[in-house]
Amino acid sequence: MKECLETTAAEPPDPAGVLSSAGDFDAGHHPLAYAPDQRPGRRARAIPLPHVHVSARTKDFHERFYPQASLKDWNDWRWQLKNRITSLPDIARILHLSNDERRAMFPGQTGLPFAVTPYYASLLDPENPAQPVRRCVIPSMAETCAGPGEAADPLGEDSHMPVPGLVHRYPDRVLFLVTDFCSTYCRYCTRSRAVGGHKAAHVFKKRWERALEYIAATPGVRDVLLSGGDALTLSDEALDWLLSRLSRIPHVEFVRLGSKVPAVLPQRVTKSLTRVIRRHHPLWISLHFAHPDELTPETTRACEMLADAGAPLGSQTVLLQGVNDDPATMKALFHGLLKARVRPYYLYQCDPINGSAHFRTKVGKGIEIIRSLRGHTTGYAVPHFVIDAPGGGGKIPVSPDYVAGYAEDGDLVLTNYEGRTFRYPDGAVSGNPA
Repeated sequence: MKECLETTAAEPPDPAGVLSSAGDFDAGHHPLAYAPDQRPGRRARAIPLPHVHVSARTKDFHERFYPQASLKDWNDWRWQLKNRITSLPDIARILHLSNDERRAMFPGQTGLPFAVTPYYASLLDPENPAQPVRRCVIPSMAETCAGPGEAADPLGEDSHMPVPGLVHRYPDRVLFLVTDFCSTYCRYCTRSRAVGGHKAAHVFKKRWERALEYIAATPGVRDVLLSGGDALTLSDEALDWLLSRLSRIPHVEFVRLGSKVPAVLPQRVTKSLTRVIRRHHPLWISLHFAHPDELTPETTRACEMLADAGAPLGSQTVLLQGVNDDPATMKALFHGLLKARVRPYYLYQCDPINGSAHFRTKVGKGIEIIRSLRGHTTGYAVPHFVIDAPGGGGKIPVSPDYVAGYAEDGDLVLTNYEGRTFRYPDGAVSGNPA
């Protein structure tokens, strides 16, 4: 296994150099998220920005709140990260906060830090605290109330870490937490206990090396999911380095990336990033979407660029009370995703993290939504509804029961999407070839 970890001339540069702090925008942000697009010993090169059609609403927001920023600035993902909104005064300049939101914004009030990109802030209704996308990112005092069955680590990820930052729960796959940074923090985040830190590059480099050594030494691992935090907040060079190292491990068959970037920071999807993605197939990308309001022209273009780079795109949506817990909203979201070339893959029951009761629905609500979709829209628009079992049990599918049982003659009795019953001649099957 040792040869899989040795450096060759063709390998991208060492991450300690690529992820140096020389290009940091802000001392409070860790350098992994946005190291300069520059390799050691080379002059900085300009990064071509994609031509992005900015929606009228976003254009108005940009001109109103960031008049000093050019359109080129606005469409630069590094500018978006540098200007993230992270404090009560900054968000109060944009939104009319409710008393509850204002109280929850005081430092240390909630466990998960607050941050939102200017782009995503442009989607928020300044007057309505109940707007779905606003609820997803603006803190609430309900987060401070831990209820029965809730936990900081409800999925038991920390207990399944053979080395720091690597979760090995299933036999053939691992979850590689490559960063603790997100451009925007979702208030229902399963890893709220572990994100929002500012670890230095050398800390992550050490973690990455240990994780890569473990994967190389574990032949049963064929599938690696890079997540965090958000894997696509890494620089192009850092991502290229990680994918190159993984590609040299013979038993790793394919890699997945987990990201909400297209929804909250679509400017990150550049031609440079798509070139990295093209170099490392088979590469699959799991994207996170919560509501149809996230499907803007900018987001759609980002998804199309990723798809054009050859990466199959699947979406993961968390079922959230007051956000997307009705059939019409879900159908609009899933239809919009398909038009953006993203296949709805998972609908998650909200994990019972501390302070999540105001977001969680009854499991029956998810079953109702799946029933409203099955037979009433294309099968590609119907995701798997799953519960990630507390304690580390893994994803368990939950679905409407379309099997009514067996008739006396052995026929299987089925119920279709209209509630009508049909028989399949299961009892006539002998099990022996004719």
